[in-house]
Amino acid sequence: MRYIRSPHRQAIAAAATVAVAAGVVLTTTLAAHAATGCRATYTVTSQWQGGFGARVDLTNLGDPVTSWRLTWSFGAGQTVTTLWNGVVAQSGAQVTVTNAGWNGALGTGGSVSVGFNGSFSGGNPAPADFALNGVTCNGGTTPTSTAPSGPPPASVLDQVATPSRVSTAGAAVQYTWPGTYFEGRFRGTGVGLVLNDSSNDYVVQVDGTTVATLVTPGNTTHWVRNLAAGDHTVRLAKRTESPWGVGVFGGLVADTGGAILAEPAARTRQIEFIGDSWTAGYGDMSTSRDCNSTGGVNRNTNADVSFGALTAKGLNADYQITAWSGLGMVRNYGGQNAGYDFRTYYETDLQALYNSQTWPVPSTWRPQVVVIGLGINDFSTALTSGERWTSVDQLAADYRTAYLAFIAKLRTRYGTGTQIVLTYPDLSYQTTAFATSIQQIVKNRNDAGDARVSALYYDNTALGLDLLGCDWHPSQRDHRILADAVTKHVATLPSTW
Repeated sequence: MRYIRSPHRQAIAAAATVAVAAGVVLTTTLAAHAATGCRATYTVTSQWQGGFGARVDLTNLGDPVTSWRLTWSFGAGQTVTTLWNGVVAQSGAQVTVTNAGWNGALGTGGSVSVGFNGSFSGGNPAPADFALNGVTCNGGTTPTSTAPSGPPPASVLDQVATPSRVSTAGAAVQYTWPGTYFEGRFRGTGVGLVLNDSSNDYVVQVDGTTVATLVTPGNTTHWVRNLAAGDHTVRLAKRTESPWGVGVFGGLVADTGGAILAEPAARTRQIEFIGDSWTAGYGDMSTSRDCNSTGGVNRNTNADVSFGALTAKGLNADYQITAWSGLGMVRNYGGQNAGYDFRTYYETDLQALYNSQTWPVPSTWRPQVVVIGLGINDFSTALTSGERWTSVDQLAADYRTAYLAFIAKLRTRYGTGTQIVLTYPDLSYQTTAFATSIQQIVKNRNDAGDARVSALYYDNTALGLDLLGCDWHPSQRDHRILADAVTKHVATLPSTW
């Protein structure tokens, strides 16, 4: 088995260098949804010292118009300096944008985007009081009979269940971690899913059947229609990784005559999967190791069928996938980006985004099992000049120290009852330090009285892994094999579930 540096990882590494070294804001999104009349979604697309770029996506939910006037109010002294797709005027905090000559017509359900650059001093909060032709986007005209019924929710989390790490943004939620998913219920023959995401791919399922794959959907409401009348479940799952690209989910909208029902109850079983590209499902849908001709890594990645997701679904458990390709416990792939590692971002809600914060672990999230797969990136490539370790033994010693501290943090976070499983594949062609270190870590914890730490070895040959995913990663077939191995191991552990 071998590992090669992929263009995907190179892009991640380059972006990380910019984000960490320069503090550049790559994206943040704030949404305000109208009860009726219109919907305005505000996105900060970039930010620098004293300046920023932003976009407003306006959707007309009322009667058709032949010309439009969009207004909003800044709350912190921001000023629009240049604007496109409209004509701007600003008086103090009040901004007025009228249509350009080519985009005045806006039918019911029609949308228009306005982009601009601006300046600010101090904070740069989202503006408020969006209105279309004088009708506030918090209310207004009654939708026509052909429009969806019912207003968007006061909060997405009032209508869908998710165990994933999300950050609220007005009525919507933001997220970056792979495998983030939302589950809801509705009555009727159709449902709309409100999204604003130009970075990620999604899978949409209704009543357990996949009905759509959304590729970087952008700012849209995706409709699933012509279902049999009755009660249904709907599930939206993020397939791809996006440490520097936020996704925004604005909730569910019932089709005409339907209704959004109470969210499904949380499952009693919970599992957290912590790791790198293996855990993220990197390139798992590919049937060849070079996937450049079939869409690249993102189009071939589906965290929803990674071994973690498959394991959890088989056990009827809620789950989190907290994973980042290319990062290790103390050392990243090829020794790159030495200023940070996986531990730097583990506790964040939005990974590397400038506005990420420590995720406030809710009392409802107490996984009975945590499965960790960190170490491939630490040990799979040779040490290079300039790194702080001069030998694999030194690297292994630091790795063990950091891993033990990480386990101690998980114990504080989740308590002594959680089973912690340390996984590792075969890297014997490169070094035995990985396997030896894992075994020593488990022994250390067990000898200290912590019997709920165990190891699971993925014997590539014995399991028959083909590693036909992108860049020698596990294929979809391999992930099913890995899920079976994890499931069998979990079954041997004393558990409260």
